[in-house]
Amino acid sequence: MAGELHQLTVAQLAEGLRARTFSAGELARHFLQRAAQHDGLGAFLATHEEATLAQARAADARLAQGDAPRLAGVPLAHKDIFVTRDFPTTAGSKMLEGYRSPFDATVVTRLAEAGMVTLGKLNCDEFAMGSSNENSAYHPVKNPWDTARVPGGSSGGSAAAVAARLAPAATGTDTGGSIRQPASFCGITGIKPTYGRASRWGMIAYASSLDQAGPMARTAEDCSLLLSALCGPDPDRDSTSLNVPAEDFTRSLNDSIEGLRIGVPREFFGEGLAADVRAAVDGALKALQQLGARVVEISLPRTELAIPVYYIIAPAEASSNLARFDGVKFGHRARDYTDLEDMYKKTRAEGFGEEVQRRIMTGTYVLSHGYYDAYYLQAQKIRRLIADDFQRAFKECDVIAGPVAPTVAWQLGAHGADPLADYLADIFTLPASLAGLPGMSVPAGFGEGGMPVGLQLIGNYLQEGRLLNLAHRLQQATDFHLRAPEGF
Repeated sequence: MAGELHQLTVAQLAEGLRARTFSAGELARHFLQRAAQHDGLGAFLATHEEATLAQARAADARLAQGDAPRLAGVPLAHKDIFVTRDFPTTAGSKMLEGYRSPFDATVVTRLAEAGMVTLGKLNCDEFAMGSSNENSAYHPVKNPWDTARVPGGSSGGSAAAVAARLAPAATGTDTGGSIRQPASFCGITGIKPTYGRASRWGMIAYASSLDQAGPMARTAEDCSLLLSALCGPDPDRDSTSLNVPAEDFTRSLNDSIEGLRIGVPREFFGEGLAADVRAAVDGALKALQQLGARVVEISLPRTELAIPVYYIIAPAEASSNLARFDGVKFGHRARDYTDLEDMYKKTRAEGFGEEVQRRIMTGTYVLSHGYYDAYYLQAQKIRRLIADDFQRAFKECDVIAGPVAPTVAWQLGAHGADPLADYLADIFTLPASLAGLPGMSVPAGFGEGGMPVGLQLIGNYLQEGRLLNLAHRLQQATDFHLRAPEGF
């Protein structure tokens, strides 16, 4: 059994722990060993065996007493954008190298309260800015399905760790698609809940009106267990958290989808969509139809505008959020400088990578006098129109479905000289993020080179349960989520 523990899902691990088939300590040691064994994948940035095993012992004690919560003893790892007391937090940046937070993020705390054991911190694009995980200041993450390819970003470390069975689950963050796109590229399941469902307290901010935490795991059932634990209001610490009680998302997993209307936006199936991705998505839609759902064509006419709108609003918010990293109170500080202004300049030039600097400068420009009205204000108006398009669409359907990305994962370094290529790859995920809607990626098949393809599901506000139900029913009828990359 010990050699097969990493093949079990979160739900199966939770069941085995309750049955005392294995202990939390055994699980923790097993997954730490796998993380070390596959260190070349680049998924982990930090582990702390002593802290992990201490958490595992506490979980075993609760399990022995019989009053443990449902996820007690199940291991997971956190994207290095969440602050943690027991592990360093870098946000994938040299700016925060070696930083130790005095507190845990709310998401980390809630999963700990659910009894989960933290394995370590996972690599990500610097300050969550990227679509390939090549923007990490430390090293890129490799896709376990083909280590010459990217895992997607910015939660690439999370996706790669789950796909390679280095962790049964992980946290991620999604600003413009950074849970859904890497989940698609790595053949796992990931969900971004409605904006405000999960607290942003302790999640290092990139774009505050867009950032949202969510779980990444192999199955929709696993994601429903994790989402149930991490969601809920946090009014004292996050003013953007919704006053909506936490709920048990597992309750509706097996509901019938007979007659459910799945809207397929015609704008998601244009010339830019690769044939192999389209074939996989079409196959998943046919499987859902065989389960009783109905497919209807809809329109999201402002889909193409999502890219310029996002890359105005997100950098604008980033330029404000990242102003705090100046070398004064914490983080990196330049060694040699002449005065305060010189210290600011050198610190930020040394601490921030190229992509972060690019977005800060873009954001500062669009917020500057004379350009605020022309760019930022107009982008916010179009953002509202994009959200309105979704509400019109939901009058014709219950769930929206389509591809996550136009292609499968590309080769490492393929977009190195063209950052716009990365930006264009987000075209199908950005609209839901701008509207604050829940969205998820579900394994839908394989494309060119045997690389995974995800089906994107988008729901109306607070309809995460419906998305998870649809994803779970698809996974009961297919086996794409059960397949593992060779060698893992």
